[in-house]
Amino acid sequence: MLLIRSAAAFAAKPFHRQKLHLIQAALYRLAADLGDRVTLIHAPDYRTGLRRFGRPVVVHEPTSHAADAFVRRLRDEGTVTEILPTPGFVLSKEDFAAWAAGRTRFVMEDFYRDQRRKFGVLLEADGEPAGGRWNYDHDNRRPPPKVTRLDVPAPWHPRENEIDERVRAELDVAERAGRIHPVGVDGPRQFAVGHDEANRALRRFLDHWLPAFGPHQDAMLTHDWAMAHALLSVPLNLGLLDPREVVRRAERRYRVGEALLSSVEGFVRQVLGWREWVWHLYWHQGPDYLRRNALHAHRELPRWWRTLDADAVEAACLRTALAGVRDRGYAHHVERLMVLGNHGLQRGYDPAELTRWFATAFVDGFPWVMPANVVGMSQYADGGLVATKPYAAGGAYINRMSDHCGGCVYDPKKRTGPDACPFTAGYWAFLDRNAGRLRGNHRMRRPLSGLERLADRTEVVAREAEREHF
Repeated sequence: MLLIRSAAAFAAKPFHRQKLHLIQAALYRLAADLGDRVTLIHAPDYRTGLRRFGRPVVVHEPTSHAADAFVRRLRDEGTVTEILPTPGFVLSKEDFAAWAAGRTRFVMEDFYRDQRRKFGVLLEADGEPAGGRWNYDHDNRRPPPKVTRLDVPAPWHPRENEIDERVRAELDVAERAGRIHPVGVDGPRQFAVGHDEANRALRRFLDHWLPAFGPHQDAMLTHDWAMAHALLSVPLNLGLLDPREVVRRAERRYRVGEALLSSVEGFVRQVLGWREWVWHLYWHQGPDYLRRNALHAHRELPRWWRTLDADAVEAACLRTALAGVRDRGYAHHVERLMVLGNHGLQRGYDPAELTRWFATAFVDGFPWVMPANVVGMSQYADGGLVATKPYAAGGAYINRMSDHCGGCVYDPKKRTGPDACPFTAGYWAFLDRNAGRLRGNHRMRRPLSGLERLADRTEVVAREAEREHF
């Protein structure tokens, strides 16, 4: 096996410091695990590394359009002799193409149900869904309990070793020399970089968190960054866990009565449904998808956002989510969608720039992960190909689903005045700016009718256009 540590790949973008650590540690850990089977080459770029290796290679499918084009050029040149399907996903690209043929919209729920049928997951003997329902999302939207932390064990985290010490020292040298320009802070490694660690993390989730995962998976607590979330996206995206095995092991916990069906179904939907769907949409829609901008959003990301300066933010929910990215390169899915993404949508940040930020600032972010999540789901920039309506919400939603608002300088009930919530006021300013573009969406009729009745609409819009602090 050939492994190439490309200096150009690490220097290409402002990656989170902990993301660089995870990838390099995973590279070194694989080399250590496989011993003499591995040739590890440090090179300025991949082409130079391949030239030093001096022999043709077989590769798995790359995980970005740019890498795919590069690998195909190498195949045309004879350096790559074969491109194998990736083992990191359950459904093949050919099977997805057959599923997508003739469709004008790609509804995740339809895809997810067909995935369950195809792979026989959470089905009764007659082929119907376990429990009589395909989706238990309604049961998994409870607000957070009146506690500081959920009553579950602390998240699994690895013990650092000599590989981590070596990686940290090498990254320190590269940063001081100006060869890399990371964002975020260095910190203890939080996620698995080897197969044994990944399996321990999976086992801890199944034993301690899966039973509690479902009910509060959409909730947010200021002092509980992990809640009962699986925290398996990093090892899954690094190829350290087989998604088939992950899903089967979760299903077994329901079959033996150790976890609620609603919790297991919600987790299966994330792995077998959402993750697979996002991967395949990335390839099916092609590179042009990243340029979609149906709402004509062109604002540049502010500096405090790009540099992860959470201390510059006064809104408690936004500060907490951004601090999580700064300190860990991580925020759970509701913080991504309903806080960070919601803010970007309301303020009209450029969706392509926002997508690149999510892909580089998050430890589980890769080029294939973020387009459907950000351009489609979060920013509605594809005009409804992925989501049926924009995921815009005011402060009332955040107040209901979190403990952030109680100590915040802003009042989620106010849309004008010095303590007007930037999410509450921003919601109406967003609707005002995009009313014409959204009028044909039947799910937006009620919000747009509310906008027409808003007595202080002009004042709200004018104040939000001038807002500098959040």
